[in-house]
Amino acid sequence: MAKLRVSSIRDALLALKTFLASHELAGPIVSLLILFIASTIVSPRFITFNNQVAVLLMYLPITFLALGEALIILMGSIDLSPGSIMGLVAVATSYIVVYMKIPLGIAVTLGLGIGILSGLLNGLLITKAKLPSFVVTLAMLLAARGLTFIITGGYSITGGELPKLGILVKQYFMLPLMVWFLIPLIPAYYFLLKRTTLGLYIYAIGGNEEAVRASGVNADLIKIIAFSLAGLFYAISGILVLGQLQSGWANIGYGYELNAIAACVLGGISLAGGSGSPFSPFIGAYILTLIQDILILLGINPYYHWVVTGVVLVVAGAALTRGVRFSK
Repeated sequence: MAKLRVSSIRDALLALKTFLASHELAGPIVSLLILFIASTIVSPRFITFNNQVAVLLMYLPITFLALGEALIILMGSIDLSPGSIMGLVAVATSYIVVYMKIPLGIAVTLGLGIGILSGLLNGLLITKAKLPSFVVTLAMLLAARGLTFIITGGYSITGGELPKLGILVKQYFMLPLMVWFLIPLIPAYYFLLKRTTLGLYIYAIGGNEEAVRASGVNADLIKIIAFSLAGLFYAISGILVLGQLQSGWANIGYGYELNAIAACVLGGISLAGGSGSPFSPFIGAYILTLIQDILILLGINPYYHWVVTGVVLVVAGAALTRGVRFSK
């Protein structure tokens, strides 16, 4: 009887392992459910409506960073600049509004343009100068962060029409306006990656770039477009954070490149490229946000949050990837 029980448990675990391996979102979804239940048990405040709204407000900026990062990782590359581009856009938009007295709508448009140009520059340097994505985006991380300090002089930028961005966090039908952006965003992102030529080529480049080039596809152009689009996602994240803070300061987005990469890995995107669901960044960003939220509710020292995020990234990377080749 004991042997039969052990055999049944072993068979059940094997069946679970097979299921998780055959469904790319199974692991992240199961992890999310376990984490959600555990958080509810550990802290009664976790499940309250106000806390869940706060979670969503933290979640949205990370999600947009992860959406951009996912495009790059799916190609087998890496982008270390999301947090810095996010901060640069927030600070530049604040400066344009407050000191240049340009209307808010135009300033936001210019800010989004800065994000796109930053991504475009990344793409051009990688494809035309033939530099590794790690080196180029690390340089962008440093340059963009330096520009945020130059623009702000180390002080926050407030005033002007910036308070009008508070509409992004104003509640409509019980939820902040920015949260409602998720409804059209999820199917749109799925359509981009699974139903457009650009999306299919992004996966193909991550799977076998040499084969893509041999088939006559302009892989360099695909990379440039992907990096530019990623820059747009980072810029939107910067605007969302600016809507919450209603002021620009140089540390916005500091260290968030780790969050972007961690969210992708937690969602099941392989760092080797070519593998991952369009829904992965959404799920991974939510897992990461829940981890940060429960640490806050438990009163854990904020400095330990970085340590926990790093550990989670390593564990998720080991569990959800099958080997990583040198980033392109």
